[in-house]
This record gives sequence, C-alpha cells and structure tokens, in this order.
Amino acid sequence: MSDYELYYWSAPFRGQFVRAVLAHAGKSWTEGGDAAIADLMGGPVKAMPVPFMGPPMLVDKKAKVAIAQTPAIVLYLGDTLDLLPSTPELRALTLKIVCDANDVIDEMTNDGGREMWTDKRWAAFVPRLKKWMSFWEETGRRHGLTADAGFLLGGETPGVADVVTATLWSTLTERFASIGELLDEAAPMTAALVRRVAQLPPLRALADKAREDYGDTWCGGQIEASLRKVLGE
Repeated sequence: MSDYELYYWSAPFRGQFVRAVLAHAGKSWTEGGDAAIADLMGGPVKAMPVPFMGPPMLVDKKAKVAIAQTPAIVLYLGDTLDLLPSTPELRALTLKIVCDANDVIDEMTNDGGREMWTDKRWAAFVPRLKKWMSFWEETGRRHGLTADAGFLLGGETPGVADVVTATLWSTLTERFASIGELLDEAAPMTAALVRRVAQLPPLRALADKAREDYGDTWCGGQIEASLRKVLGE
C-alpha cells in the first residue's frame, strides 16, 4: 500500500516538485490520474478531500490529511518527514524558494496560457528570466555554494530547497536546451548544483520515469507549443 495519493496531471510540471520531495524522502505514492482529477474538480466542493481549484492535491493516507497548493504540500511534507532546516529563517527561506519556483513556471507559461509566446514577448521576458535565475545564484552564494560543492542554504546534505531547485531547472533544461544555456550564463553555480542534485539516484529515477511516461512534455498544450516555437526546439 502506498503512503500517499497524488492528484496531478500527466506532466512533469508543478506536480513534479511534490513527486521529487516524495522520491527524495523514499516515500511511495500512487496517482489518481487525469480523469479522477477532472471528476473531483467538476464535482461538488463538499465531496473534495480538501477544497481545491486545481492540482496538485496530496492525500496522506496514514494521517488522513489532504493538502492542496504546491507550497503548502511541500511545507507539509517537509514538516512531517523532518526534511526542513532547523532554524526559522532557513525554514522561511525554503518556503520562499518553493514559492519562487512556482512563480517561475507561472511566468514561463504566461499565467497558465493567458497569452501565447511570440518572438517579441520572449525577447522581452529573457532579462526577467535571467533575473529570476540570479536569485538562486545569490541565495546560494550567501550560504557558501560554489561551482563544485555546497547546497543552496548551506548544510551538509541536500534539503527541500535543493530538491525543488534541481527539479525546477533540470526539468526545464532537459526539455529546452536554450534554457540550459541561459542558466549556465546567468547562474553557473546554480546550474552546477542542479546537475549534482538531479543525479541523486531517487531524483534521477524520477526524471527517467517522467521521460518514459510523458516524453518531451513539460506543461503541454498550446502554451508549450508556442514556447517551443520561439525557442526553435
């Protein structure tokens, strides 16, 4: 029997952060599938495990607890699985990094496909994307990160902040080579950290499974198609 039930679409997008934390912690989970998600979203709120507008949504089977919203889920897992740093400031920074990662993918999809990417829009966005990347670089620098060693918030082992960081940028850069080039340019220490952490066996296995299950898909739909067009990928 699995430890958790995860409701997220068949894509390595926002829900991949939750999958990665679960994998890093050595936990097992099953996934409800797209049809079950659609049924829950279309049904009465009273029938939902927790009120939610869209996935991810996680059910902790043993605790009989349901949580929605990516940062809330990651915070819950960090608390209950003892994965968060010991100090209040580093716990707050961990949550900040999760929220930043969430914001990056929102902006990369133009708020969920509110409008499609064009060459002009993408060119205007690139400086902002590089600024986002620099946030990770500066955070790591302040906590002793180098190109060869260290972690985003210091410490001796990778934490939730590192797992989410590696998942965000490795998923993007493995599917869009030009994003990888931007990351190497704007945040070289972060890029090196991402490569190190993404090769941890649980995360590498998760990434391989995502490639097997979803192929080249990142977020899917017309917005991904427009992104691939402007990037020439």
